[in-house]
Amino acid sequence: MYIKYLKFVNFRNYKETNIELNKNTNIFIGDNAQGKTNILEGIYYCSIGKSQRTSRDKELINWNGKEAYLSLYVVKDRLDKKIEIKIFKEGKKGININSIKVNKMSELMGVLNVVMFSPDDLKIVKESPSYRRKFLDIELCKLSKRYYFNLQQYNKVLTQRNMILKSSNQKQLNMLDIYDEQLSKYGSEIINLRHKYVKKLEEKGKIIHKDITSGKEKLELNYITNVGNVENPRENMLKKLKESRAKDFQRKSTSFGPHKDDFEVKINDMNVRNYGSQGQQRTSVLTIKFASFEIIKDVTGEYPVLLLDDVLSELDASRQKYILNSINNIQTFITCTGIGDIKKYLKDEYYLFIVQKGKVKMA
Repeated sequence: MYIKYLKFVNFRNYKETNIELNKNTNIFIGDNAQGKTNILEGIYYCSIGKSQRTSRDKELINWNGKEAYLSLYVVKDRLDKKIEIKIFKEGKKGININSIKVNKMSELMGVLNVVMFSPDDLKIVKESPSYRRKFLDIELCKLSKRYYFNLQQYNKVLTQRNMILKSSNQKQLNMLDIYDEQLSKYGSEIINLRHKYVKKLEEKGKIIHKDITSGKEKLELNYITNVGNVENPRENMLKKLKESRAKDFQRKSTSFGPHKDDFEVKINDMNVRNYGSQGQQRTSVLTIKFASFEIIKDVTGEYPVLLLDDVLSELDASRQKYILNSINNIQTFITCTGIGDIKKYLKDEYYLFIVQKGKVKMA
């Protein structure tokens, strides 16, 4: 899988740009705040219909434009796909795949798979559980329409249950039994699929992490759910929801379920979030991202597109070398302020682009 060309109109600081791309490596260099990351953001947006930087779609539209347009031509093993997305000022968007309108976001998932690595990804290991849950949800939605459906339904029922907890309407209170059954049904599916995914992530990650650290560090990943035994989550979750109703009414929110879950990252039996060095945290994120990359290949039969947003400068020479030696025959987009020392590690043919004030030209 690779992107043959892209076109942006009124997207971020790009009034209009058309870029023919190399199927291997594409490097975008330029000073900060010139629009390098915007290119990767546009590619990412075409993959899942969301930005990795903002939840407000209208922020993606150029100040001088009424709407933004993004188009990518994706070459695949079976059938090439052209993705077109229009983003409107009122926050709505329209998506076409091969000129056919997409009515459900799930239809976009998997058309273009990408794995993005940016400095913000350190939050996966350093910050609160919400960042780790978001990572799992995005990766699983790419791979499983079943997961996407269960997550959508779960969030809908969770919102309805929380609204009841905030009200005192007796008729609505009688609905709690129904909502608890639905939450347990969808929640148990989410927990099961997350647990299996984290196990696969650990299986892949152990090999990758051993390679990166020359065997000095052992990686361990554990999915942590507050509903109890992951082998029987539906019954456990239903029991927990009923037992916690009094507390939930006081807090006006739901205490148990996958919306509270987490996964921990350990190196040599040490929790990386609390006790890991900056270098260990960076390496853990690198491992997790490349493990997710390999899982996508296993499930879909094609490697995803790799987006490296200004991360090489954050890594030491050995980790730079590991990344650049791992991208042979994989389409990769790299943003950086200068090509510098990475040039010697690039084995495949590559295109070099200069980005300046929202304009892109080949060097």
